[in-house]
Amino acid sequence: MSSVVIRIARTMAVLGGLVLTFLVLLTCVSVAGRGMGTFAHWNLLENLAPGLATAIAGTGVGPIQGDFELVEAGIAFSVFAFLPLCQLYSGHAAVDVFTSRLPRRANLVLAVLWEVILSGLILLVTWRLLFGLVDKFANGETTFILQFPVWWAYAASFAAACSAAAVAVFCAWSRVVEAATGRKLMPERGEAGA
Repeated sequence: MSSVVIRIARTMAVLGGLVLTFLVLLTCVSVAGRGMGTFAHWNLLENLAPGLATAIAGTGVGPIQGDFELVEAGIAFSVFAFLPLCQLYSGHAAVDVFTSRLPRRANLVLAVLWEVILSGLILLVTWRLLFGLVDKFANGETTFILQFPVWWAYAASFAAACSAAAVAVFCAWSRVVEAATGRKLMPERGEAGA
């Protein structure tokens, strides 16, 4: 396997993990803020300890404005960022109830077929993301609360999708070469490398 492809897949997975970790923390802080804001305006608290309720409410505690807009954009990027590593190590969900009984050669042909089809689908999604990016850039659409340009999220997702497409094409090519030559170039399903 090409070390460049492995490096791309792992780098994108790390970036996706960092973004996902940030989104989890953002969501936790936002939910905690929302809970504290609700607690500060709770009728029982306002009746029993009006000073405490006023003090909590006076801190401005509440949800993070636009958190769902950031989560939406970040999750889209993360999905595409994790795709190259998943593709490289055949980590996609598979049901092999029937194929497990087939001969090795038949399974190899099926692996090539599905790898090529999946690569084509990833290329199609990447191509359509480009059209979405160009459209969002051209019309200047922004998010409702934070008012950041929507094309930013499309650009991040498109960049991640490009790396997924590159890895997918490499995987499809490798599976075809494996089928033609019998040489093992790709790890078996679920066989993550060190």
